[in-house]
Amino acid sequence: MIEIQGTDPNMIANNLKSAYPTHPGEVLKEEVEYRKLSQRKLAEHMGISYKMLNDILNCRRPVTAQTAMLFEASLNIPADSLLRLQMKYNMRQAAENPSFMERLKQVRKHATML
Repeated sequence: MIEIQGTDPNMIANNLKSAYPTHPGEVLKEEVEYRKLSQRKLAEHMGISYKMLNDILNCRRPVTAQTAMLFEASLNIPADSLLRLQMKYNMRQAAENPSFMERLKQVRKHATML
């Protein structure tokens, strides 16, 4: 987080968070639709089930290293970019989980005891 004396850290552009995290499936779905690709044909080309592809594109399943590499080979979208989006999505989801955040707070509190 960037800090500037006398400025609210939440008002610094580099510190802003999006209203909701972006699942890589959203990006992939837009690309598939823009290219007018059939999900069934793409799934067949990638060697995965239609259901798996559809679940990814509808943000019900995460992009794994393997599926990211398959998307890169099929659509020329860098796998590392998809995985970064997935990681940020996962972290944002964890940060929005109150019970996990309480647990994290307790771990931080007791970290000095190690």
